[in-house]
Amino acid sequence: MKTAGSVVLITGASSGIGDATARAMANAGYRVFGGVRRPEAAATVHGVEYVGMDVRDDASVVSAVNTVIEKAGRIDIVINNAGVSLAGPVEATSDAEAKALFDVNVFGVLRVVRAVLPSMRSNRSGLVLNISSVLGFLPAPFMGLYSSSKHALEGLSESLDHEVREFGVRIVLVEPSFSRTKLDTNATQTKVVIDDYATAFACSVNAVRQQISSASPPDEVAKKILTIVRGTHQLRQPADGRARVLTFLRRFAPFGQVDKSLRRAFGLHA
Repeated sequence: MKTAGSVVLITGASSGIGDATARAMANAGYRVFGGVRRPEAAATVHGVEYVGMDVRDDASVVSAVNTVIEKAGRIDIVINNAGVSLAGPVEATSDAEAKALFDVNVFGVLRVVRAVLPSMRSNRSGLVLNISSVLGFLPAPFMGLYSSSKHALEGLSESLDHEVREFGVRIVLVEPSFSRTKLDTNATQTKVVIDDYATAFACSVNAVRQQISSASPPDEVAKKILTIVRGTHQLRQPADGRARVLTFLRRFAPFGQVDKSLRRAFGLHA
């Protein structure tokens, strides 16, 4: 349990879930530092101190973490929220597009973890929340690389939790379903277009956009994160009602049922 007054570092804090979480935690009495690429362009939020951080750059991450520790003396909670998305057929995805995605969603988390763990180990206390997705345990047609990055994040997080537990540090996977954020709405599409996939891809994109339009706002995920940091440790934390249902189905429903349900959800023929 991490109570009010704890020092929090949130990556990708300028928009979406990161911004909502920074506001919620500051309002709840936590000392919040928001990692953003351009601090001068970040909105002024009461109780949130912004630090320059590009999770794609080792030096930038180390500098941001050192700045927080110099100002606050420690880091109690890290929320790895920075992420990017990519939509398109796996076959159409270039090496460069795949590497750029993984550089943020997986290696970005790795950079932050490497930077914060020495201090947490020394203090024998720490909590790292990695913002995953239901696509970290489910497939997603035409979001294969994004889903792969979240599957990788889940494997990394589970393994890391075993390694750092003896130092009083725990890892949590926060697994939202679709959320009304720019990340989901404005996902980058692969540059290569393959006509054979065009119809199915268009149906999938339309189905996803419809689900996003009725999805919970990022504030709901922020509320869940507050509950997580205040409560007892649990590795996997579905962040909303839809995520809880999908977690249950993945564990207990027959494969064929889950497969058909996913295809319907993404606008594909069963």
